[in-house]
Amino acid sequence: MSSHESSPRRKTTEWWEKVARRIRVPLGFLTAAVYLFELWRHQPRPSAIAWSLLLVLPGLWLRAYASGYVKKNRELTQTGPYAYTRNPLYLGSILIAAGFAVALLSWPVAAILTAMFLIVYVPVIASEERFLRSNFADFAAYSQRVPRLLPRISPALLSGGETEVSSGKFSLDLYLRHREYNASIGAALLYLCLLFLRPVLGLFLHVPH
Repeated sequence: MSSHESSPRRKTTEWWEKVARRIRVPLGFLTAAVYLFELWRHQPRPSAIAWSLLLVLPGLWLRAYASGYVKKNRELTQTGPYAYTRNPLYLGSILIAAGFAVALLSWPVAAILTAMFLIVYVPVIASEERFLRSNFADFAAYSQRVPRLLPRISPALLSGGETEVSSGKFSLDLYLRHREYNASIGAALLYLCLLFLRPVLGLFLHVPH
């Protein structure tokens, strides 16, 4: 493909990446509204809620772990979970979202979450990686060692043979600065909704069975 042919395509891609970054928060609220509507329509199964913890808890842990390493826009983080995957925060979010879809066993919610990932988060990840590639000279080598999303089984190695995961150190200060505890608070509130929203609404409204 010539540069003349690729230029319009690249401009379109970059335009959509900007749009995706702007709409992901409003779409997140829309998804939450659909989730609560589906919860109002269907009684969640206790077994499904229990199984969802197998995805949600690892997702919360991964996001918390990653937030204690990443120094956004200041350096290329390659330690901790970033020695296994280039996007541990997004991987954690995917696990959390999948877990709550399992908790409700709702096809509409699963479809919306899948669409959000493909339409919004894939372009956002591409945009962020283009920024890293243009600002950090070692990103090209790092991206060859570490996969974009699905993690390696073992951590990537530094040139001296040291594992990248062992060369870094988790920072509680970074975790607090990024306010990653909000993810755990949000998950706890959503589980409270799964368990108690319908019984509470039933005291005042007719709730479908």
